[in-house]
Amino acid sequence: MTDVAVLRKGTHGLGMEEYADALRDRLTGHEVSLARTPGEERELAAEASVVTGVGIDEGLLAAAGDLELFACAYAGYGHLPMDALRERGVAVTNAAGIHAPSIAEQVLGYVLTFARDLHEGWRRQRNREYRHYQGRELGGSTVTVVGMGAIGHAVVERLQGFGVNTVGIRYTPEKGGPTDEVVGVRDDEAVHDALAQTDYLVLATPLTDATRGLIDEAAFHTLPPESVLVNVARGGVVDTDALVHAVRKQSIRGAALDVTDPEPLPEDHPLWNFENVLLTPHNAGHTPEHWDRLANIVAGNVQRLDTGDPLENRVD
Repeated sequence: MTDVAVLRKGTHGLGMEEYADALRDRLTGHEVSLARTPGEERELAAEASVVTGVGIDEGLLAAAGDLELFACAYAGYGHLPMDALRERGVAVTNAAGIHAPSIAEQVLGYVLTFARDLHEGWRRQRNREYRHYQGRELGGSTVTVVGMGAIGHAVVERLQGFGVNTVGIRYTPEKGGPTDEVVGVRDDEAVHDALAQTDYLVLATPLTDATRGLIDEAAFHTLPPESVLVNVARGGVVDTDALVHAVRKQSIRGAALDVTDPEPLPEDHPLWNFENVLLTPHNAGHTPEHWDRLANIVAGNVQRLDTGDPLENRVD
């Protein structure tokens, strides 16, 4: 039998009870325990061969004498003590892919909001202004998606039927993608050619050396004045100062940001004050279905540990 310990700290403090219950439903032959205090974390980790949660520090790892797998509840794993986990021979998996449906729907909501100028309607409603304004149509526009992973694919899939042109920017353009055109993120000239024809720029890429600060002052100079930036990746993909400058100078039409740099934004940050900047608190990937999708991956991997089969979403 493989015992599973679920650490108490959830994504944005939500969902770990639901997650533990979902694992129990799928792992009827295994004991799944939820740690609610630091002491319970140490106690359960010391006995479990599988630990799952947002993160694990080196102190807790040292207590986990029988640990075979740490199943991270995030897609990103740069915050984990990977060297220490490697030295212990502990396999690590992540949650890649589970956020794609909800994030893609949120991207579509952002894009349609700007296409139809719904945020202007909401502003007039707040001010009790019954005055006509003219929205746009999404059809015929060009949507450029940076990142062709699960989220990027889901975004493009949901755009089908709207009559838009799609361009993908990815690290490995030779792999192609679901978009009408694909260019490499390291091909600066091709990237700027793509930006120059973009109406909606959707960022759905991991934060790497190649993508950090990708959307900088030069990129905002290249983007058309009617373009809209949508960031559901990481705040660091965008140069925040350059973004603020672009919005102030009307170099772009607006932005929808589920992530920012810094995050959270300080209360006095200028991004709070723009009516054409939509801000959400890094919650695009979180719906009730989030934990069921994660539980499917982790429960399957618990069973693979028992059979010796390769683990899904293994990162090390």
